Amino acid sequence: MASFPAWYFDESKMAGIDFEDIAQVEAFDRRQASSTPEKEQALVRRLGISSGHTVIDLAAGTGTFAIQASLNGASVDAVDISQSMLAYARSKAQKVGATNINFHQAGFLTYKHNNNLADFVITKAALHILPDFWKIVALVRMAAMLKPGGIFYLRDVIFSFPPAEYETSINDWIERSAKPKDEGWTVQDYQMHVREEHSTFAWIIQGMLTRAGLEITEANYPTPTLAEFLCIKSVSSI
Repeated sequence: MASFPAWYFDESKMAGIDFEDIAQVEAFDRRQASSTPEKEQALVRRLGISSGHTVIDLAAGTGTFAIQASLNGASVDAVDISQSMLAYARSKAQKVGATNINFHQAGFLTYKHNNNLADFVITKAALHILPDFWKIVALVRMAAMLKPGGIFYLRDVIFSFPPAEYETSINDWIERSAKPKDEGWTVQDYQMHVREEHSTFAWIIQGMLTRAGLEITEANYPTPTLAEFLCIKSVSSI
């Protein structure tokens, strides 16, 4: 891996989960209620990913989206900072015959895309690991990996509630979403996320996307703590 300045953010030191512990990787995969093969295949079809397309899945995790994109005919670069995640994802891909995936151990800030520019760059439930300064760096880097007119898709914990209502909104989110340990993310998991990770407001993300040279074509807020953005890479960038 290339060397970086001493001030560069270290993505390997993520809060909450030891992603080099295979037991935690397996538990993480079981908890991903929003990332089932059926839901990811629906997203693949919604985005129009098909044979001949090139896709970069950044922070690919246990590989469910990358696998579904590959099964739909795309050539996929699945990128994750965790070697254990990648090994687990590779095993899953082999079991279902998803062969058109290249796996890369890297992060938002370190992955170097050496192939042709991609038709799609996807990242889900991961950008929040970066503080806001590094989010825009990551978005600029991801936009540079896309063809002009290429599609960028982001889904993450992103806050759309009024800032003055932060306390009530966060408490409501945790109360509504937390589950027992064996069924999903717990109260403690959500508390840790707010306390130690870097989810931010939708209006901040919107500005970052635009500054990165991405035109927002669709913005959805299913809940006050979840958002998704569908963007097209502008011909000109910052």
